Amino acid sequence: MQKWYQIFQRNTGLSPYVWVVFYILPFYYFSSSSTSHIILGTAIILVFFACYVLAFVSQGWLIYFWTSVQIAISITMTLLFSYMYFSIFIAYLIGNIKSKAAFTTLYIILMVITIGLINYGFVSQNPVFIKQIPFILLNLIGVILLPITNFNRNKSDRLQVQLEDANKKISELIKLEERQRIARDLHDTLGQKLSLIGLKSDLAGKLLDQYPERAHVEINDVRLTARSALKEVREMVTQMRGMRLEDELLRIRQILKAAHIELTLEGDPKLEHTSLMNENVLSMCMKEAVTNVVKHSGATACSITIEPSRKELTLRIQDNGVGIMGENAVFRGHGLQGMKERLEFVNGCMELRSDQGTTLVIKVPNITEKPNEEVGP
Repeated sequence: MQKWYQIFQRNTGLSPYVWVVFYILPFYYFSSSSTSHIILGTAIILVFFACYVLAFVSQGWLIYFWTSVQIAISITMTLLFSYMYFSIFIAYLIGNIKSKAAFTTLYIILMVITIGLINYGFVSQNPVFIKQIPFILLNLIGVILLPITNFNRNKSDRLQVQLEDANKKISELIKLEERQRIARDLHDTLGQKLSLIGLKSDLAGKLLDQYPERAHVEINDVRLTARSALKEVREMVTQMRGMRLEDELLRIRQILKAAHIELTLEGDPKLEHTSLMNENVLSMCMKEAVTNVVKHSGATACSITIEPSRKELTLRIQDNGVGIMGENAVFRGHGLQGMKERLEFVNGCMELRSDQGTTLVIKVPNITEKPNEEVGP
């Protein structure tokens, strides 16, 4: 859990400091001034740089203090040397604040001061301001947009990290639930069967001498029970394996071919940015949809379209059959209801349309890479 005073990004990297080379620009503003002005200007630049660094490494109220000092230095540089470009550095600094209230307050203060200084320069007919109108306007645009851009980007990065953490927790919970399910299945399946095998083996041993025929019957029951247990274990193992869309398509081809339904496939079934869990759910839904086409549609052709995008994967299954009768037929069947529940579990969705056949559109989220960090002043 983040502390209340952690209002900056934990790791801003070198991006706050790569533009410090532009600190050399103020020297052009007072290079023709007196020696005292040059010394004063140089001292102010060094103090601003120190405050800029301290604002990024400090915590709590010190961040507000060093930001306020920088604003005061920017005002001083504007009034003494007509240099107001320190505001762009302050804008970048404010954009990295996490607290929305603190960001809004400092952003408004910087905007008011910057606009006020620009108006003062024009009203006082400052020749430096008049000559640099394009650059001053660009500086004003940067002061307006840079904090908002940085704040939203940092917020998006934090949400991305939280989403990754949530996905990891969900994955762990799924694994835990799967282990518990396997334990229950083993207990209910093998536990009962092994207990029965043990009891019948003991009984066969007791009957072997006096009633060999009954012992033979019990031994035969032991053999049948063992085979049944082995079959159930194999079925459990088969269900545990994740189904790949590519593998499921092979079975679907065979099913449609046996039903004399022509299959048209568009898109690549090899999915690169879809998680195994989402692909498994997608495969099961596709299998159920094709089963419905074979059993209920009376279709002669079926098309499957795979459309991947950056954020989601769309699977479209369309046939030329009789369609679905009734407005509320979408989730009547247990198969369609099961598909809906599976998709909701992975934040997916489905849409069923009936127009000259049936079209089922299934969408599941894709795994997207975290965007690269932007570098700015």
